[in-house]
Amino acid sequence: MDSGLRGKTALVTGGSSGIGRAIALALAAEGVDVAVASRDPCQEVLGEIRASGVRAVRLCKDLREEAQVVSMVNETVSAFGHLDLYVNNAAWHWHEPITRMTTDGWLNTLQINLLSCAWTCREVGAHMIVRRQGSILIVGSTAQYNPAYGEAAYHSSKAALASLMQTVAIEMAPYGIRVNMLVPGSFPTRLNPVNAERVELIKRDIPLRRLGRPEDCGPAAVLLLSDRLSPYTTGAELVIGGGIHLRPFVRLSDDNLIALNTQTGGPQ
Repeated sequence: MDSGLRGKTALVTGGSSGIGRAIALALAAEGVDVAVASRDPCQEVLGEIRASGVRAVRLCKDLREEAQVVSMVNETVSAFGHLDLYVNNAAWHWHEPITRMTTDGWLNTLQINLLSCAWTCREVGAHMIVRRQGSILIVGSTAQYNPAYGEAAYHSSKAALASLMQTVAIEMAPYGIRVNMLVPGSFPTRLNPVNAERVELIKRDIPLRRLGRPEDCGPAAVLLLSDRLSPYTTGAELVIGGGIHLRPFVRLSDDNLIALNTQTGGPQ
């Protein structure tokens, strides 16, 4: 089915690896010019995008800095002339038990996972409003449904990201701009490295009994970004997790849980 995306332009943050890369390549395959932003976008990804016969732009940005977020959007618009699609995928974590939490850990988590999205939606939204068209896709996490030990900052940032998406959706709707959320489950990426032993443990929590593959997210992203395939969808969350959000997480013994907040040495 034709997505109707050919000839459009996109900005993908965190697009040099994992889920972001898969989404960037899926858009390129649909004929979309793609700007990839991260702290160090690799040339290999740009080559893969260009192999689809579209333009690729490399943006080296630290999205914890507001000024760099603003320049990222401006440089994308300058390169392409306009921006049709925005994919917010950049994320990271600084996991800490609550009694050992640090201000730096929380600020870093909130800046990259939440504030950078808010800043970019502000800049992208203002550009799209003038043209009265566009589509925004925010990549969340099933962490927003299932809290995990030691992940207070990460869980909070992803839950807040869903609330942000809803507000942006209702504010952009009068201009015909749709805003949705893709919610991946457990995917082995740079953000979420897993060893073989942990894989088997995690798979027991997933009804489909496998971890996600980044390419599982590409078609879902195309679906939500396309005005032809999802013309009446905004403010929605599409979970791509093999059913993991339906299962409880019990991965630590009581002794392990107690040890989390009784270790000595203060914040780390």
